[in-house]
Amino acid sequence: MDPPPLFVFDIETVPDPVVGARLLGLAGAEEAEVAAALRAYHEEATGGRSDFLRQPFWRVVAISYAYVEVAGRAAPWGRDTVWEGCRYRLKGVASIGREASEEGELVANFFRFLERKVAEGRRPRLVSWNGRGFDLPVLRYRAMHHGLSAAALFRAGDRWANYTARYSLDWHCDLLEATSDFGAAARCRMDEVAALVGAPGKTGVAGGDVEALHRAGDRGAIRRYCETDVVNTYLIYLRWALLTGETDPEGLAEAERDAEAYLAREGEARPHLAAFLEAWRTARG
Repeated sequence: MDPPPLFVFDIETVPDPVVGARLLGLAGAEEAEVAAALRAYHEEATGGRSDFLRQPFWRVVAISYAYVEVAGRAAPWGRDTVWEGCRYRLKGVASIGREASEEGELVANFFRFLERKVAEGRRPRLVSWNGRGFDLPVLRYRAMHHGLSAAALFRAGDRWANYTARYSLDWHCDLLEATSDFGAAARCRMDEVAALVGAPGKTGVAGGDVEALHRAGDRGAIRRYCETDVVNTYLIYLRWALLTGETDPEGLAEAERDAEAYLAREGEARPHLAAFLEAWRTARG
């Protein structure tokens, strides 16, 4: 049996005017007014330390992913087994739904995909950057908001190995948690670790630009940015896989060549992936 495929994912969000207005009694207020009031609310709630919104108050405007097939062999490790000699094939980088898709459709499709793969016996290994602290909590809250089920997230696996167990990296490898030893060391920004491994990091758009792009109606730019974040996350993961013995130097080199070839092919019709590839080549010197 081969290792589980990788599902590298990222979300982009904006303040939710509906839930915010409901909480703060701002019925009829403009979206920007509600967003400002939510930030003031959170700044007060944290004693002035942060105006960053808690997870229930973000609305999902993009979910992007990379799907990676993995081949490898199981090796004994104490009472358990680990994967080694892994080889990776990047099968696709995309965004869920369409540019016009509403949040409920995006969130439903994310959990529907997970449920289908679990039912098929091919549950994916989730890979993210801060997915345990932000992306998945947001997706869970938004599923509750829309009255959706995410049963596969909670029922797959067993008591100790599952998608919600903090230390189950074989189920959800949150690279922010993994690289910081779950907070024992500094939790670095993705851009910082991308620079470390020769990945390009942000290439024009950053997370702070998403709200303005949303208000301008440029959902396409948000989705394109989210897709490049996913590729950054995948490139960091490959170095983590080498570090932990999941692959070897030959496997890393092969996976990076495979990713480069995929980006070159797709970049012919998707300029943001071509630009990412060029930035990656530059970053590697």
